[in-house]
Amino acid sequence: MDLTINIKKGLGDLLFDMPVEQVVELWGEADDVETIDNASDETTTVLHYGDISLFFEGENPILSCIDIAEPDSTLLGTKVFDLSEKEVVRLMVDNHYYEQDIDVEAWGERRISFNEGNIDFYFDNEELISILFGK
Repeated sequence: MDLTINIKKGLGDLLFDMPVEQVVELWGEADDVETIDNASDETTTVLHYGDISLFFEGENPILSCIDIAEPDSTLLGTKVFDLSEKEVVRLMVDNHYYEQDIDVEAWGERRISFNEGNIDFYFDNEELISILFGK
């Protein structure tokens, strides 16, 4: 399984806008499947593969977002979960993602978002614990 995070494109061979069926062909059946009802009468289907969650939205559900907490993941050629918060920010800035939004979530995690990359990094006690990214 290729765990290369490709900003605004996908994860390894998984590409945003792929339908559920195509993802299951590539990765097999998910460990768990979750359906979330949204306020706008739409549903989101989430396929969970260990430390990776794939979010599918739309009338004909397509891959729209990925949440990953897999330690072997790479981003921009670097094993990103080995980096400190400052090193993650430096990696993004060095690769021309400058605009940052920093917030502390209600549950206590610190979130650093790079909007032009549509990617959020979640930290707990300065340790990267999750990355959420979309197209």
